[in-house]
Amino acid sequence: MNIAGIIGDSIVDGPGLRTTVFFQGCAHKCEGCHNPETHSFGTANEMSVERIIEKIKKNPLCRGVTLSGGDPVFQAKEAKELCKVLKKQGYEVALYTGFTWEELLVEKNADRLELLRNVDILIDGRFEIAKRTLELKFRGSSNQRIIESKKSMAQFDENGTIRPILCTQKRWIG
Repeated sequence: MNIAGIIGDSIVDGPGLRTTVFFQGCAHKCEGCHNPETHSFGTANEMSVERIIEKIKKNPLCRGVTLSGGDPVFQAKEAKELCKVLKKQGYEVALYTGFTWEELLVEKNADRLELLRNVDILIDGRFEIAKRTLELKFRGSSNQRIIESKKSMAQFDENGTIRPILCTQKRWIG
């Protein structure tokens, strides 16, 4: 995986003490993005799933991991493998993406769908500077949603559509 960096003691990328893995590469290039140095593709550190897990395990108090960026979805194949290992080891996994839930599902991309099955919480949508807010927990703009991804992926409606289940957990939404 092409990783921009790993922060071991984050309290801003989800509830509690978390490890945040910043993926390198993002084509959204949202105006006002707080991580513009992660936009270019192929310019950071190549890391294996094992190496990332090793870094995460250095903090035994951390039981939550957030994937951010850049945008981890641009490396969905690799990110899904990381998430599978994290889930097996009992971590809560959150993922920030500039894609909306609907955009992620429209292509029926197998790697993206598997990634969504292995993520507990998905914060979706591009950062929109005109909708910027400091009032919402763990979101930069009001268009972004906090979705219970794993639960959503287990639900289908009569048309085979997977509708997002919005998170109602107080620890995530305040």
